[in-house]
Amino acid sequence: MICGIDEAGRGSMIGPLVIAGLVIEKSKTKILTDIGVRDSKKLSPHARQKLYGKIIKLADDYAISKITPHQIDAHVLNHRLNHLEASHMARVIKKLKPTISYVDSCDVNEKRFGREVDRMAKTGKIKSYHHADSTFVVVSAASIIAKVTRDMAIAKLNKEHDLGSGYPSDAKTVRFVQNWFFEHGQMPDFVRKSWAPVRSIAKSYALA
Repeated sequence: MICGIDEAGRGSMIGPLVIAGLVIEKSKTKILTDIGVRDSKKLSPHARQKLYGKIIKLADDYAISKITPHQIDAHVLNHRLNHLEASHMARVIKKLKPTISYVDSCDVNEKRFGREVDRMAKTGKIKSYHHADSTFVVVSAASIIAKVTRDMAIAKLNKEHDLGSGYPSDAKTVRFVQNWFFEHGQMPDFVRKSWAPVRSIAKSYALA
């Protein structure tokens, strides 16, 4: 039984950071490739949504862990965001109990990140690599689950607020955060207050 672990939303200003993992018999991984599974960033939203259902049916089990903006802010202030992500990956791995897990490392030192996940998971072998989501199809599948879950969370927020994708590269997102802070004098709970672009917006209005 092998496991793939990946995240979605790490660079976003808004919404959760989503960790997803799935466990599957090694003999079935070729089916993932055959149905078109690859790194979620290389797929359209429609393709991801379509593959999401197929992956869920094919996997022996899967698990999702959402990290809130409040949790992210608390760990960024202590320079422990990588540790936070590792702890949630370990939580997913402990739930799935695989023989071996392939993890997409967010740390510049992929081996160090793998050791940290292993220390907390204590379940099977941990293999940590950069760009694992484009190297191992089981991690690609996890990236799709994470991305679709994250997209659903943002879609839910967009039903109440016109805030775009949540990323600082999205002009609509930046305008939403600027306007909200101008009108309310503080950031909403679903915005990551520790993020540099958010702090910059708050600072600019404070000095105005």
